[in-house]
Amino acid sequence: MESVLKTIAAATPKPAQDALRSQLVSAGIADSALEVSASKTPTGLDVDAIEAAARLDKDCVMGEIRDGQVSVSVLPVLASGKCFVGDSR
Repeated sequence: MESVLKTIAAATPKPAQDALRSQLVSAGIADSALEVSASKTPTGLDVDAIEAAARLDKDCVMGEIRDGQVSVSVLPVLASGKCFVGDSR
């Protein structure tokens, strides 16, 4: 996840939701295990950060792109079986 996000962030510091999802799936993350946050607010503004999460057993590999910088962490899956609360998939 980290290397893919760094490649994306280097090319586009504020990637669109669909483009981020597409590139992560192309890198081998199953679409069914992937959650990606919105890249625009309801009023059409760019968000401050876009996040992606890949579910892996009982963990979520969480990645964030903020101002072209990438951070990645591992967190437990939520009781809902998802990584995000109210994701926009």
